[in-house]
Amino acid sequence: MRSFKVKTFTRWAAKEGVLDEDLLAAVREIECGLIDARLGGWLIKKRLGAEGRGKRGGIRTIIAFQAGERLVFLEGFAKNEKTSITGRELKAFRRFADALMALDEKAIEKLVADGELAELLEHVEGS
Repeated sequence: MRSFKVKTFTRWAAKEGVLDEDLLAAVREIECGLIDARLGGWLIKKRLGAEGRGKRGGIRTIIAFQAGERLVFLEGFAKNEKTSITGRELKAFRRFADALMALDEKAIEKLVADGELAELLEHVEGS
């Protein structure tokens, strides 16, 4: 399964100190079925434990997810900043997720090349 983050999420994660390793750990948990909430359509919510913060007091993420195919981190927020997303935000995320999941590989590669998506890659020791 390929995993990505949108440009706005990438900027937010850098500001919050959320590392790709944190995101990849979440991806592995999701692949094992550990999802905090299903938000309808392709959307899920996943808590992250970022450096110095546990999952309970940490980060919440909104993710577009198609099992075995593609996962895209769309939004992140600290629990102390925002408790949840609004109904209006949920509708917008659902439309965005629908559009992302409908893309073919060529379109995905163009978004990566244009910097709109960044692929999360496992780092292999010694490479």
